[in-house]
Amino acid sequence: MPTNFAATQTSARGLATNKLIRNTYTLLSMTLLFSAAMAAVSVAVQAGPGVGLVCSLAALGILWLVLPRTANSAAGLGVVFLFTGLLGFGLGPTITYHLAMPGGSQVVMTALGGTGVIFLGLSGYALTTRRDFSFMGGFLIVGLLVILGAALLNIFLAIPALSLALSAGIIMLFSGFILYDTGRMVNGGETNYIMATVSLYISILNIFTSLLHLLGAFGGDD
Repeated sequence: MPTNFAATQTSARGLATNKLIRNTYTLLSMTLLFSAAMAAVSVAVQAGPGVGLVCSLAALGILWLVLPRTANSAAGLGVVFLFTGLLGFGLGPTITYHLAMPGGSQVVMTALGGTGVIFLGLSGYALTTRRDFSFMGGFLIVGLLVILGAALLNIFLAIPALSLALSAGIIMLFSGFILYDTGRMVNGGETNYIMATVSLYISILNIFTSLLHLLGAFGGDD
């Protein structure tokens, strides 16, 4: 009897994990498509950098103040689409800038493809190996604080080399977050698919924008 009970519990956990992963990747796919559509609208209407900043700040407010209160309800789905839509629209001015560069379309597509390869490779590895990456949590938080501090410092210093180093660091940092967040889903550290979706979306967005910056710097006139 105890053996059967343990087997039943294991099976139930497996089903719950599979459902969490399925729901997360379904919602992530939908929000990425919606975000891309909003970015396209932003490019089409030639939204300025100020609009992008306002959208990003509004999305940050939603992330901190609204999402935690709605993540366990149906309203959380609407909040996620609002959050990702704002970030997508706010990304428009950055894409517009890079599209105006020589070979800009190729830069954007290469950044998009590179982001997809990084995400699919890392997330697929975490799902396949089912390793526990929780040990990375402390390192990732420290890395995030270092990146934020260096970014604030570079606002005043405006050193191009530091800006490029920051972009490379962000790619590595959020690649680590993809492993960490996917591992948490697999091993029971995260049970809410809305929060898991947002975490992965943020990593994908940061990797894309950083790749865009690096490719634009090395492939463009600046």
